[in-house]
Amino acid sequence: MKRRRFLLASALGAAVASVGVPGTRLPIASALPVGIDEYRRLVPELFTPPPTPPAHSDVIVVGSGFGASVAALRLAEAGTQVTVLERGMRWPRDPQREVFTTDLLADGRGYYHRTNFTGPTGVPVVCDDFAGVLDVTDYPNMSVWRGAAVGGGSIVFTGVMIAPEQHFFEQVFGDRLSYDEMNSTWYPKVRSMLRLDTMPDDIYNAAEFTHSRRWDEDAIKAGYTPHRIDGIWDWDIVRAELAGSVRRSAVAGETNLGNSNGAKFDLTQNYIPAAEATGRAQVCHAHRVLSVGQEPGGRYVVEVQAVDPTGEVLSTSTLTCDRLVLGAGSIGTTELLVKARHTGTLENLNEYVGRGWGTNGDAVLVRSVALTDGFGGDQGSPAASRVVDESGLPLSLENWLVAGTAKDVGMLASLGMTLDPTRAEVVYDANADRGVVNWPAGGERASVDALRAVHNKMAAAGGTVPGAEPMAADVNASFTAHPLGGVVMGDATDGYGRVHGHPGLYVVDGALIPGSTGTVNPSLTIAALAERNIAQIIAAGR
Repeated sequence: MKRRRFLLASALGAAVASVGVPGTRLPIASALPVGIDEYRRLVPELFTPPPTPPAHSDVIVVGSGFGASVAALRLAEAGTQVTVLERGMRWPRDPQREVFTTDLLADGRGYYHRTNFTGPTGVPVVCDDFAGVLDVTDYPNMSVWRGAAVGGGSIVFTGVMIAPEQHFFEQVFGDRLSYDEMNSTWYPKVRSMLRLDTMPDDIYNAAEFTHSRRWDEDAIKAGYTPHRIDGIWDWDIVRAELAGSVRRSAVAGETNLGNSNGAKFDLTQNYIPAAEATGRAQVCHAHRVLSVGQEPGGRYVVEVQAVDPTGEVLSTSTLTCDRLVLGAGSIGTTELLVKARHTGTLENLNEYVGRGWGTNGDAVLVRSVALTDGFGGDQGSPAASRVVDESGLPLSLENWLVAGTAKDVGMLASLGMTLDPTRAEVVYDANADRGVVNWPAGGERASVDALRAVHNKMAAAGGTVPGAEPMAADVNASFTAHPLGGVVMGDATDGYGRVHGHPGLYVVDGALIPGSTGTVNPSLTIAALAERNIAQIIAAGR
């Protein structure tokens, strides 16, 4: 860490520490702005002008996350010329360089054109206006986190990729989707492509995962049976970090803002390069899609801006394509469609567009641990295990790190997800020219109550204290990192993501999923559903 950044962080951290948190070690608050010239020095690749997309493409794919990358690869393999438009930057990897910023001292590389942010654990961030990898958007009563980079959410997610229990899956999807089909064909296809595996014992037993072992011990004392969960991590790189041969990243608690050394086997290391290797897919990063529409003859029209990392507009153009695939995530895809319906550029969208949006029941839970139980350093970011509780509202808790601090601050954290039935609508705000999520005030209350009951049970069993006030609440459900729905399959589309009323228009991302993936992280289900849907679309030729 540069001395200048350390001094800035220490000064800001002193102000935060003045509030006092009995029984916990306070994290240092984030660094102040470091300036665009510093980002140019650290990651000069970001300032290379982006590729220019062709004026007309067979297929345009908007986005490059789990659904979009799957669609781009399979369409290219089938012989289609594909242009991928991604609003975020294309970030390099390096075994030693700090390409991405750290969670502990986040700067402008962390947040997509946002200059201030306070996460669930209460650590404030003040940084430059820059095209960082995590988009945090505040709506009435709910904040939404999503990826903004080539690779989409795979850059910034926890790395957990698991399927829900069958009975939870069927509660969510009903007869819209067959669990047997997904479990026998499409989940395994994605697992193989992404090399998913549970945390090996040698890593689990490392000092950096003392918090994981303590979490499991507390869960067992509370009467639960933790089980290992699949992750997208390259465990050999994690081992190299532990051995000191590459820069520490995953074992130092980095995950929410990217892993510079490739420890997270994100989409830039599998689906995306495989698509480009066909010679029929071009990824155009730093291209922000403003609107979509359809000409009378059937061709689709996409208005797009090319931007630099500071947000300066380099060019504005109108592209056309024969078929349009929306994979910009639940918010991005739904926002484009509710705008198109409002403005009339897509005249036949039905009344279900915008509906069925949910948070996946997300929450972060924090417990304070006695200082004498300190973990002795960094908290590694890969999640090791999960427990399920069905005594009330069904839910799961995953072992997590204290996000945004990484260091031993006398806290344990969990990521909670419930089978929350609350749903909202995404509507178009013409004055702001954006979609707005109308999440009801207090809509997350049932989730909070259910999660708190399990959290308190684990806290009591393990001799810990719920929360870390005034820094962090015991249960924080004011945000979601798993936005889902808005263009729900079977309502706004057919059973394979074909948008009703507009042949050749498809949705392949989390917008298809009705607000929940059954108490698990959505990434595996999104990717598997995209594999299923695009295979049928290719086979049918439409």
